[in-house]
Parts: sequence; structure tokens; C-alpha cells
Amino acid sequence: MEYRLGVDVGGTFTDLLLIEEDTGRTYRSKVPSTPADPSQAVLSGTKKICDMAQITSSDLSFFMHGTTVATNAVLQRKYARVGLIVSDGYRQILQIARSLVPGGLAGWLIWQKPETLAPLECTIEVPERLDADGNVIRNLDEDNLRSQLETLRKEKVEAVTVCLINSFANDAHEKRVAEIVREEMPDIPVSLSSEILPEKQEYERALTTVANSAVRPTVARYVQNLRNELRAQNMTGQINLLRSDGGLMSSEKSEELPVAILMSGPAGGVSGALWIARHAGYENLLTLDMGGTSTDVSLIEHGTPRLTRDTEVGDLTVRTSSLDIRTVGAGGGSIAHVPELTGALRVGPESAGADPGPACYGLGGDSPTVTDANVVLGYLPESLLGGEMKLDVDAAKKAVQTIADALGISLMAAAAGIIDIVNENMFGALRIVSVQQGYDPRDFALIGFGGGGPLQANAIGKLTQSWPVIIPPAPGVLCAYGDATTRMRAETARSLSSRLDNADGAEIEKILKNMAGEVSAELAGQGVPKEEQEVQFEAGVRYQGQGFEVVLPCASERFADHGLEQLAEAFHSEHEKLFTFRLDAPIELVNLRVTVLGKSANVKAIEIEKGDGDPGGAEDGTTTVWMDGQEKQATLYDRSKLRAGDKIAGPAIITEMDSTTLILSGHGAHIDHLGNILINPLT
Repeated sequence: MEYRLGVDVGGTFTDLLLIEEDTGRTYRSKVPSTPADPSQAVLSGTKKICDMAQITSSDLSFFMHGTTVATNAVLQRKYARVGLIVSDGYRQILQIARSLVPGGLAGWLIWQKPETLAPLECTIEVPERLDADGNVIRNLDEDNLRSQLETLRKEKVEAVTVCLINSFANDAHEKRVAEIVREEMPDIPVSLSSEILPEKQEYERALTTVANSAVRPTVARYVQNLRNELRAQNMTGQINLLRSDGGLMSSEKSEELPVAILMSGPAGGVSGALWIARHAGYENLLTLDMGGTSTDVSLIEHGTPRLTRDTEVGDLTVRTSSLDIRTVGAGGGSIAHVPELTGALRVGPESAGADPGPACYGLGGDSPTVTDANVVLGYLPESLLGGEMKLDVDAAKKAVQTIADALGISLMAAAAGIIDIVNENMFGALRIVSVQQGYDPRDFALIGFGGGGPLQANAIGKLTQSWPVIIPPAPGVLCAYGDATTRMRAETARSLSSRLDNADGAEIEKILKNMAGEVSAELAGQGVPKEEQEVQFEAGVRYQGQGFEVVLPCASERFADHGLEQLAEAFHSEHEKLFTFRLDAPIELVNLRVTVLGKSANVKAIEIEKGDGDPGGAEDGTTTVWMDGQEKQATLYDRSKLRAGDKIAGPAIITEMDSTTLILSGHGAHIDHLGNILINPLT
């Protein structure tokens, strides 16, 4: 029997989901996260869930892990000291950057430029030069390089980045520099821009590679320690980490390429939602992943999540593929406050986190949070995690009362206000991935998950008019489900500047096939046989003179015959959808990208027992809730006892081990054959 374990580390809880591949049976668990050392929660949770299934770590064939280690290193600016080696004349490449100031009007007045990841005193120039085609104009001065490495030694750098001009066209000089650095500084990891991002635009290439070096020691220590601990527990299966683009990479590869896992944690939720949607028969989805610290949202169209070429974490933007996920500081632990300056209620982005957590956790927290507001309104039961965590209702009321006193309103009005504001914050993030991208949210279903998503999803559905609202089985650990069911992934890119009307289709087809061979070999080295691989091709295209490109899928087969014409028409259509217009102007091909995927996980979806539509057997009493400005009676249901076809009318609360689902008045739920809760307005 093969077992797959998905583990997702969040700011408040670490979620685990164990799957028996042959039967599809699942085991789920949540343990408090350990921010000081995230691996401790991973290890304790792994032991706990293996004990639940009555197996040992040695029975795990696959260990898939979504981690925020790289993300937190960036947000907390816990960077390694990075040495940067550039071509002569380019020492200030990171300082000059781009003439773009983030923020709204007058942002240039208040914006503080962040410190560069590689200080100027740790940047050295090496005499060499290649032209734009990769031809050698000036040979690498190796003696000069060796003498300058003494500067990096004195600065006690912990990682080295090599970014030479035009190395995307010819990596020979960068590779030789790396060889010399490893000879002179054998214990220092080296990252090459020609390997991390072999594309034009030297600033983006340098910044992305420096970011890789900056978090590399931190990620490497975490991954090595976790792998060693798991191996010490006789876990011999594959250990993979989730990439920002929703694929998997081996733990060894993640040590070399940590910049690819900056959005590892949020990507797991999208992957899990995609798996659920495919089996439930939905292709167009808005995802709502609400955890304890933040909420992540994304859009899935025709069964495919949108990808972006830029990954943003805090004030850092790097050029690496990631799922188009937007994050807002709105989670169950988000703290409500009333600033003296405005006297208006605000929620987040500050969070109570896991320690001490919301006031209702009874761990010493006294700040009013979204979770406390839900407790006050009666939306949460008095115990969570299957009875393992008891909630302190009085502490929640005391915390929320501080907001009521500050605003001069009732306790219930204050709690309802906190929920309304956090819902609007999440609605705003959903508009960014839908309306601002040219999509009407009414054309999509909304899937709510995470520990807090099912509580807020019905209300968010009302705001977006996205129906049905889908609450999947085990919504609190869906990110871990995504980790356990996603595919291995590797990719490469190449700059190629050419107008489509002058491009050689046969030459492009040849380049795509060569790139596919390289990536296929890389994935084979991570344990994925060639016969199990799927290859995908993309092209970055723009109107001549534009400063950005649109990434489009393309086919390599018979590209010489009709690929250029199809690419041009696809670009016109996508540009019109995104920006409402198309131009009668030449089109440029900017770059090519090849992605290779491993086979899909062999995980079965379990159908639940069919019922007669009456959920009475799952009823667990009633409770008083505050809804629509008044007290109402809501029926409680035990989700584990619901059957396919059951219909529930709101107000209702459906409880389970890892989450709680709220159905508002005027809405009803239907349980489908897979156990999904489908919420729609009552007509």
C-alpha cells in the first residue's frame, strides 16, 4: 500500500493530509505551528498522523511539503550576506534598478527605497565582455577575478551571485567564474544568472539571482535538517517541496533554487482546489484560502490556474513563475482596531498569530480578532479540532467589547462590523484577480477553504455573486491536499527577440525541442522517467515598442507550418481581453519557455453514501446566532454524517474536525456525490 503525505505550514497551524493511493482514504490532522523552528511542527505532525493511520514513516512513499521558510526570510529580511560578481561597468546594477516607485499618488514622497540584497561593498567587477549574441568581445580576466575575491572573503559573504552582461546568450564566462569561486571559496554556495534566469533585462536577472542567493543558506539549512530528521525516522520515500507555480521539485533541487519556492505555501491551496474542482465538474473557479494570518485568492479558468512571470513577496519582486495569487492581511487572527486619528474600524493586517493567538484560544491573547468576532456572533462552536481545542467565549466577548466601547456601539454590532470589513478586504483581493484581469466573477464558482474560508465563503459569494460556493471535504487542510496531489515540474526559458513577420518558424521549432530535451533530462534527474513526462510550451509576445509581454501557450509540433500565425492571433485576442483593444502594429517574440510535468498522482476521489435529501440524521442541535441584525436560531450539523443529496437551509452551521461552514439565511446547501457542500441563494 502506497501512502502520500501532504504537509502545509501556515502562520497559525501546520496542516497534514495522508492519502492511501489505492483506496483514496484520507487521514487529516492539524498541529500548532512552531514559528521558531517550523520543522518541529512538521515532524510532530508527521508522527501524529502516521499513528492515526497505524503506519510508520517508513510506509510513506511520497512526502510533499508546502513551506513558507523562503517567504518568511524575505518578509523578515533575514538574508544571507551576498557577494555579487558583475561585468566591469555594472557595479551599481542593483542600486540603479528601475525608475518605478510603488504605491499611489505622491508615493514618491513617502516611499523608502529598500536596501539592496547585495551591498555595494560586496559587489565586485570582473573584466570581460560578451555581445548580445553571445560572442566574446573580451576574454575573462581570471587573475583579476582571483585577486578581487579577497574582497568578498573580507566581507564574510555567505553566498555568491554571478551575473555577467549578456550571459543569457552564452554562459561560458559565468560558469568559469563559478569554477574559480568554488576553488577559492569552497564552502560558499554560488548562484549563476544564466541558470536561474537565462533571459534579457539584466536588472531583473541580477535581482532574481541575488534573491536566490540571499535565502539559499536559510532554505538549505531547513531542508537538510528536515530531510535528515525524516531519514532518521526510516522515511525512505521521495521528499519534494511545492514550487510557487504549483508544481513539485525535489528537496535537493530546492536547496539550489529556493527562489522558486517563495510562494510555496499559497500554491498548495490552488493545487488542492484544482483537484477538487476537476472531480466535482467545475472548470472556472475563484479560490478563497483564509488562514490564521492572511487570505490568498486566485482565479482558475478552464481548469487552468493563471500564472504570472513575476513573484511578489513584501517589497521584493523577482522574475520567476508563480501562480497568480494575491494575498491580503485578512485571516482568522487579524486584529481589529480603531485608530485615534480616524476613529474608523480597521481589521488587519496585524495578526495575533499562533502564539498567543486570538483571545478565545485562552493562551493569553487579549486583542480582538476575526475569530473572536465569529465566536461572539455564535458562528463558531465552543471547541475546535475535533474537541482538542476549547474556546474561551468570555475572553472573546471581552476583547470585542473594546471595539464596541471605542465606537460607542453594541457588542454584536461591533462583532458584525469586524466580519463585514474583513469580508470587504477579501472581496477587494478577488476583484484584483477577476475584474481587473478582464473576468466577470459571476461567471465563476467560489471555492472556500483554509481554517476560516468556509466561515466567510457564503458572505463573499454574496459580494461576488459567484455561485455555487463550494466547500470541499477537509477544507482546513486543502493546502496539504494540494501538496499531496500535485505533479513534479521543471522549466527553462530563453530570450529570443524577433518580429513575428520576420521570424523563422523552423528555427523556433528546433529551439523549442532542444529546450524540451534539457528540461526533460533535469526532471529525469529528480526521479521522473521520460515516459511519464508531459511537455508544455509558452512564448512571451508583445507589440513592438511595448515594455511588457503577454505569455501565451504554443505548440512545438509543426510550428514551422502555422505556429507564427496562430501565436499572432492568440496575442491579439488576449491583449484585447486584458486591455480592451488591439493594435495594427508589428508583433515581437520576446522569449520562449518550456515546462515539463511529471505524471498526475494516482489518488482516487471517494464518493460518499447517497441519502434521501433529508439531513436530519446529521443534526446536532441548534444554537443562537446574530445574523441580519437580529438573533436567529441556526441548526447545527455534523459533516461526517451528511450524505449525498442532503439539502440544508440556512441559517445553519456545519462542523467538522478542521473547519466550520456557515450557511446564511436566504441560502441553502446541497451535498454532492463527493461530499462537497454547494451553497446557492434560495429562490
